[in-house]
Amino acid sequence: MKIRPVILVVVTLVIGFFLGMLTSAQLRIHRLKPVKVFYSEEKFREGMYQAIQPTDEQKVIIDQILNKYSKLNSDATATFRRDFEARMHKFRTEIDSNLTHEQIARLLELDAQRMEMIKSRRNNHGREYSDSGSRRHDSSGFSPGVNPPPTPADSKRP
Repeated sequence: MKIRPVILVVVTLVIGFFLGMLTSAQLRIHRLKPVKVFYSEEKFREGMYQAIQPTDEQKVIIDQILNKYSKLNSDATATFRRDFEARMHKFRTEIDSNLTHEQIARLLELDAQRMEMIKSRRNNHGREYSDSGSRRHDSSGFSPGVNPPPTPADSKRP
């Protein structure tokens, strides 16, 4: 009966595939963790304090340096995000005029999925809304959906 060895090989391959996926994901998370430290001013400061572990004498000078560079990093991130959103808006304005209604609908669905992902990420970090109910910005000033892509009605059709 040759079916048993075939099933055994297939099951082994499937298990190996899933173990490889899980291992790969863990490696990526571990390698990207230090990058997350620089996302906001608070995370930058916490990450640097944890890495440096300054003495009491060093804290005064290090605080001044951290204030300076955390602000610079935050401003750079905010500028990048604003520029990216502006480029994407420009891209959508140009490309929508060349697409069918179905293609535009698929892009709008993709945009909705992206916004949902951003919203769920913010909810997981507890930063979605302030007590007053208004949308909060992270320290970079980024607020998703400020420059949403044009809708099909916005684009001109031949």
